[in-house]
Amino acid sequence: MDYFRKYLAPQQGENQPTGAETVERLVDRASSSTLLDDRRDAVRAIKALSRKFRLEVGTQAMDTLLNVLEMDRSDSEITGYALDALCNVMSNEPMDDDDDDHQVGPDDLGAQFTEIFIKKADNVGLLLSLLEEYDFHVRWPTVRLLTTLLSNKCKDVQECILVHPMGISKLMDLLSDSREIIRNDALLLLNQLTKGNANIQKIVAFENAFERLLDIVQEEGAIDGGIVVEDCLLLLLNLLKNNSSNQNFFREGSHIKYLSPFFDLDQDQHRPQVGWSAQKVTNIHLLLQLVRALVSPSNPQQLTTNCQKTMFTCGLVQELCKILMASGVPADVLTETINTVAEVIRGNLHNQEYFASVMAPSNPPRPAIVVLLMSMVNEKQPFTLRCAVLYCFQCFVYKNEVGQSQIVQTLLPTSADSTTISAGQLLCGGLFSGDSLSNWFASVALLNAICDNPTQKEQLLRVQLATSLGNPPVSLLQQCCNILAQGGRVQTRIGILMLLATWMADCPTAVAHFLFNTANVPYLISQVSSSDGDENELNVHGMCAFLLGICVLYNDDQNETFTTASIRQIIEKRIGLESFTDKLSHVTKSETYTRAIKRPHLNYKQASEVFFDHQFAMLFKTVEHDILKALSPSNNIKDNKKQLANLKEHESIVSQYKDLIQEQDERLRETTGQLESLQAVHSRAQRQLDEYSQQIQQLRDQNALLKATKGSKSAEGGVDREEEVRGLNERLQTLNVQLAEKDAHIDKLKTDLSVAEARLGAQELGEEDKENNPSETAVLQQTVTRLNTDLHELNLEVTNKDMEINRITSQCTQLQSQLEDAVVSANMNQSAEVNTSRVTDLESEVTKVTDERNSLQDRLRKANEENLNLCEKINRLEEECSKKDREKDELKDELETLKKEQEDLLVLLADQDTKIDKYKSRLRELGQEVEEDDDDFDDDEDVEDES
Repeated sequence: MDYFRKYLAPQQGENQPTGAETVERLVDRASSSTLLDDRRDAVRAIKALSRKFRLEVGTQAMDTLLNVLEMDRSDSEITGYALDALCNVMSNEPMDDDDDDHQVGPDDLGAQFTEIFIKKADNVGLLLSLLEEYDFHVRWPTVRLLTTLLSNKCKDVQECILVHPMGISKLMDLLSDSREIIRNDALLLLNQLTKGNANIQKIVAFENAFERLLDIVQEEGAIDGGIVVEDCLLLLLNLLKNNSSNQNFFREGSHIKYLSPFFDLDQDQHRPQVGWSAQKVTNIHLLLQLVRALVSPSNPQQLTTNCQKTMFTCGLVQELCKILMASGVPADVLTETINTVAEVIRGNLHNQEYFASVMAPSNPPRPAIVVLLMSMVNEKQPFTLRCAVLYCFQCFVYKNEVGQSQIVQTLLPTSADSTTISAGQLLCGGLFSGDSLSNWFASVALLNAICDNPTQKEQLLRVQLATSLGNPPVSLLQQCCNILAQGGRVQTRIGILMLLATWMADCPTAVAHFLFNTANVPYLISQVSSSDGDENELNVHGMCAFLLGICVLYNDDQNETFTTASIRQIIEKRIGLESFTDKLSHVTKSETYTRAIKRPHLNYKQASEVFFDHQFAMLFKTVEHDILKALSPSNNIKDNKKQLANLKEHESIVSQYKDLIQEQDERLRETTGQLESLQAVHSRAQRQLDEYSQQIQQLRDQNALLKATKGSKSAEGGVDREEEVRGLNERLQTLNVQLAEKDAHIDKLKTDLSVAEARLGAQELGEEDKENNPSETAVLQQTVTRLNTDLHELNLEVTNKDMEINRITSQCTQLQSQLEDAVVSANMNQSAEVNTSRVTDLESEVTKVTDERNSLQDRLRKANEENLNLCEKINRLEEECSKKDREKDELKDELETLKKEQEDLLVLLADQDTKIDKYKSRLRELGQEVEEDDDDFDDDEDVEDES
């Protein structure tokens, strides 16, 4: 580094170099230096400037740094410097030093450099390959650089990693690194990698991520752990949220049971008491969100049901209910726990029954649902907690007719008990309290308790309320109408209108009770006819129009004053169908309605946002069309009722088909997952099948050959002839083997002769370098020429022998074919006389072939003896050439070494001369006298030192 300080320092009389000039010099040095130490020092200096001069280093040094990563990756130190420099260039984090002179670039400078970096996909692959290096100074900065790239250009880098073979597997292996800092940074990297990419989430999950992460959470102290636990839970949440495939894999892998111990607060007495620290609150929040991700209402119904069943089996539901009733739990944790319990029991009758049996540890003991409702109607409780309790109540009665019946029974006079507080009493108290939010909460709770349950709607008509001493009791329906007529806050009126609309929908008895009070219809007409008010008042008018439409749609005409026809006529004349339709459509266009219909969870931040309920919004969406169709001038009421009945029947059929399609979709997803696992098995089986097919084909060929052989043996009178032919074939095969061995031996002789020639040439070159004698070179060249001539003659002899052997082989082949033809002809001829003559002819032909074979063997023996003599001659040449070849290689190596050393000395001498001249000029400028002899002497010494 001292060398580069001298190299970069300004000379006397020169200006201070700028950052760009300094970076340029360093980049030039890093790319042109031949010594590794020089390149390492240059890259170290670039790293030191990379934070202060990000723009200059990024624009000038990126290619050089990438080249260093490719060419010098064997040196961990220079590789680490290059990675640190790239990380500083890509990062947009503020500098943590006190240097105020650093260059400030654009806010998205890191993103711009990241885009340049990933244009070449091999760059990301290079970083992934560097993860294989175990050295800390290489692996850790590589992880940090990948994390920075993902932070800047997440989707693009995800695609680069996704297409790289085993790229995600290499990242997952980092979780097994024994060095905690690398493992912890790998968690941050995987968190960035899994954001918003379902394919990567699936691959990471199948890399055994769930088990590894849960083990780390347990090792780090579970909910009492630190930031590492938080990172693990965030990664688990990324993998599971809105990913049904991973959710199913998590459940089938029996990982849900490992979540249950994390919620066991009774174990805290066996742990160090840390209380509810901020980190512990964060950790348990993430665990609760993890559970909710598995049972979210937006998940496929079958998957949610299976997860709910597993959670009850492993005791997770019980642990959550314990937290629900525990003391000292922070309000935000209790709120999230209530939301979690709500979704765990939603639509699952078994879990709902267990929740109904949970008792609070009070004196006297009360059901948990009662304790929660007490918090909901208490205006002093936090708003988010009250919303969570309402959501839990909604989930408790969702598709739970038994639970709905239990709630309604607590409202009936026969179940009244002055010694205990019931759920019905709490709901009535909230419905008629002075707090508008309590009115809304109680109204929504009651409408969910009777939703899609005509029996409980009729039962609720029996509820009687005592208003004051001496006055007769009034029905709950009439009391709601009285509060509605008194006006009040918008929130209260909308809540009661939603309750009345749900109550009267598909319940003619409730409609008749509503129309019995003659003041109700005029109130609704006056509200619908009004056009004054703000956005919320217009929603009230639309709700009144909806309630009036329900009176038309579900009216059984028992009330002579307000029949279906009369109400329809009032709407047409007093309000107008167009105005009535506008009032209804205003509700569906409001933002609060749109927000409520999206999801059942009440995700509100403040009380002023609360207006519509999800269950009511679904009802409004279904009934609105029926109301408009019933009021259409082109249809009479009877036809409308018939069509309405047909429509309901059709909707029930469609609903059945929808449920069937949903089940089929779920089965299709499960089948797809099974198909993916079976495809791998199929590919392996296919390879084995191909191998077996080849073996079977070979066996079939052998079997066909055996059958043909057996068939030829079955001919009458041909046993002796077949033995003769088989003996001839065996002798012919022996002859072929001998020919093949001869060819191989001749090829070896040719190869040995070529090697001998090359080695002889090497000897000639070595002697020329050593003695520089032209006459000896000529002698050696003549020797090589003579050897080449001998080799050519040997090749001609070998060729002649090959031709002779081929001729003999062809004759044998012809004779064999003649014999086979004769055998076939003999089998087809049934005449005994012809067979006898053919056998005689064949015997003579066999004798002739045997004589020719013996003569061929004699000639082959002579050819072998001649070739052996050639082998001995070539072996002698091989020994001579081998020695010359070794000497030639040694001389060439020495020559190359001398040339390289000479070039290096010339470069060093040139650099030294330049330095000496510069120093002389400097000394002369300073007034010093320089003697030429001294300078020459110094030059000689410097040259010796450099050499």
